[in-house]
Amino acid sequence: MAITDRSYALELDAQDPLAKYREEFVITNPELCYLDGNSLGRLPHRTIKAINDYLVNEWGPEMVEGWSHWIDEAQPIGDLIGRATLGAGPGQVLACDSTSINFYQLIGAALRANPDRKTMIIDAANFPTDRFILQGLAEQHGLKLITIDNETPGSADCERITPEILEKYLSDDVAVVTLEVIQYRSGARNEIKAITDLCRKYGAYVVWDASHAVGSIEMNLDASGVDLAVGCTYKYGNAGPGAPAWLYVSKRVQAELRVPIQGWFAQANQFEMGAIFEKSADIRGFQIASPPIMGLRCVKSSFEMIEEATIEKIAEKCALGTEMMIALFDEWLAPLGFTLNTPRNPKERGGHISLVHPEAKRISVAMRELINVVPDYRMPNSIRVAISPLATSYVEVWDGFQRLRDLVATKRYEEIHVNTLRVS
Repeated sequence: MAITDRSYALELDAQDPLAKYREEFVITNPELCYLDGNSLGRLPHRTIKAINDYLVNEWGPEMVEGWSHWIDEAQPIGDLIGRATLGAGPGQVLACDSTSINFYQLIGAALRANPDRKTMIIDAANFPTDRFILQGLAEQHGLKLITIDNETPGSADCERITPEILEKYLSDDVAVVTLEVIQYRSGARNEIKAITDLCRKYGAYVVWDASHAVGSIEMNLDASGVDLAVGCTYKYGNAGPGAPAWLYVSKRVQAELRVPIQGWFAQANQFEMGAIFEKSADIRGFQIASPPIMGLRCVKSSFEMIEEATIEKIAEKCALGTEMMIALFDEWLAPLGFTLNTPRNPKERGGHISLVHPEAKRISVAMRELINVVPDYRMPNSIRVAISPLATSYVEVWDGFQRLRDLVATKRYEEIHVNTLRVS
């Protein structure tokens, strides 16, 4: 049986230990091939129940008295994220705020810990918010920002930053390096431990952005010696649009690091309402304000599902699903002018792959409007397609690729006149 046969995908589904979880999600159109779980995961049924129970049984009858058990909710849900997806022991993860705020906080803490160092390093293919925050900090504080070119052809393989590429830019003036665990556009995976060890040798902190990795691969942050990391919960985490993000701070460095936004939840004796800020020495010292309880309940219900399924089985399905995607690309899409911008080695990629085509934007719109397949488009010419292991079946991926092949082979996508959609 060839990997490109539909019967192969059906057989994978029949043997899939995670197949039962597909029924846990709201699927209103069974004919839709939803291959965009790397941008926004589907809604779990158990999340609907969790929010309804919170509204009816807690907020409604308890009112302000509910804060007696809501107030510390960022910590246990952070621990859940840590053990379910990050390989992080208790007391090192907070579920709070947005990825951008958490990123700003941890970058600021790293800079403050290295006041005599004036250089920051990021890569050109990194997510825009991360690049923009560093640009702002460089301008505000008179720092030097090095942006590694990993976009020009030949500069890096599928945007991957290897230790060999990075070391050319390291020196004893570097305060902080920030990279993505999974490159948001290409799906390439960077080496967490090797890069962390390398930067530590030069005395620099690394802030890892795991937004496109959490819930799709094993990261083993504790075992890899990571100090600082951030990420979201609404992609492979299935926690919903705008759900609270998370930050990870290793216990090794919690007492010594100070974040720029010093909120009252980080105060050692919070309800004494003191005049002077005295930072809590544990993970609580990185929390700004009140936990968003409804959002955290979304995170709790979805990450409990991930914990049940296990990140090991999820990562295995990502590797197998993307392997099938690449085989379908080779047989069906490469002859139609597509190129692959994702590593072929499963250890060097996450749960999505990047298909490059000169007409990528028009094709991606046509996929949604004409063939009932949802991918996403990323500038300048990439279509991203993903397998979200709990919600996506193998045959859903296979069918989506077959429809894409036929769409491009017949040039039917040329019917589409690309508009100026804000979200793509």
